[in-house]
Amino acid sequence: MAIEVTINELATAIEHGGFVLDVRENDEWAEGHVPQAHHIPMNQVSEHLDKLDDGARIFVICRSGKRSMAVADYLAEAGFDVVSVAGGTLDWVASGRELSFSESL
Repeated sequence: MAIEVTINELATAIEHGGFVLDVRENDEWAEGHVPQAHHIPMNQVSEHLDKLDDGARIFVICRSGKRSMAVADYLAEAGFDVVSVAGGTLDWVASGRELSFSESL
């Protein structure tokens, strides 16, 4: 089972160029996402493993943390260095941090 990290740990990782994977659906992504995040909806992750950075830790985020944990578990089994972001985008917003608006991967 993948481990979870906090929003603060995610923010630090982003400051250092961490790879963030947002696995929410397209409509959720369009409403705003963590800056620098890459977007692959949960049900498409297995088809796009080649777009993931397999040389560094992957921070998986969703809305609240449930989908990100499922994807993190899947990616960990596939050999990736991966963690799930506890509380997801909801906690990111609740912490007062800004969202970005950009295109998907």
